[in-house]
Amino acid sequence: MIWPVAEVVPHAGEMILLDCVEACEVEHIVCTRIVRSGDMFVDADGNLPSWAGVELMAQAIAAWAGCRAREEQRPVRLGFLLGTRHYACNVDAFPGGICLRVQAEREFHDEQGMGVFHCRIEAPGIHAEARLNVYSPRDAGAFYKHIT
Repeated sequence: MIWPVAEVVPHAGEMILLDCVEACEVEHIVCTRIVRSGDMFVDADGNLPSWAGVELMAQAIAAWAGCRAREEQRPVRLGFLLGTRHYACNVDAFPGGICLRVQAEREFHDEQGMGVFHCRIEAPGIHAEARLNVYSPRDAGAFYKHIT
């Protein structure tokens, strides 16, 4: 089943950067984002800087985890982006009006909440790719208190 993005990511309001979950499977998710003027991180020329691609990828992973949680009737949990392995993008910015296809595929995940995902962003003439390391602790509140 596919849920609205706002129901599967632990973000709210303008911090939700994805528009839609197109497909979600056991190991893979496909989301979309149309770049619009006035949206978070979009510059005065209506372009989304390519560095924001890492956040789009991270939110796709969050949406994957949220969809899995909803399917298993568990609450959506907070997760943390730990880092990325070689984010590469062939453009400096994603142009206004373009529809970005954001994909994440799970490569590794353990019972403690650590995971590695291979992610891509594609659109006509655009390709970005990275491996993201993420962590979703069972008790995010206790974890957050511990690290601050």
